[in-house]
Amino acid sequence: MKFKSTFVFLLLFSLFLSGANAQTARPGKVLRHVVMFKFSESATPANIQKIEEAFAKLPQRIGGIQSFEWGTNSSPEGLNQGLTHCFILTFTSDKDRDAYLVHPAHKEFGKSLGTDVEKVTVLDFWVK
Repeated sequence: MKFKSTFVFLLLFSLFLSGANAQTARPGKVLRHVVMFKFSESATPANIQKIEEAFAKLPQRIGGIQSFEWGTNSSPEGLNQGLTHCFILTFTSDKDRDAYLVHPAHKEFGKSLGTDVEKVTVLDFWVK
């Protein structure tokens, strides 16, 4: 009888924990964190390259980032409003994304942008 009570307790407890995770994780779906930069006219190619390299190192320094991609604008439409660089980070939960946002390495990276980045645009979305 004691074994049965323990089993029922553990089963209910595990169901409770899985319900708590459901608030931030969506099985089979991913959260994209899209960051776009418009560099200032005074930003040198060397400084831009340093920023690209520093951003690309964040996944090695911060857990929870499932993938990292980046590139520069190649659209012929002319609707980029000066945004030239796009960085896409993939997460599997709001919790992982939120941990990334407050991580010291992310904060340090943001401070390193200085006056080289004139505009930052960020958009997060769950892939459908």
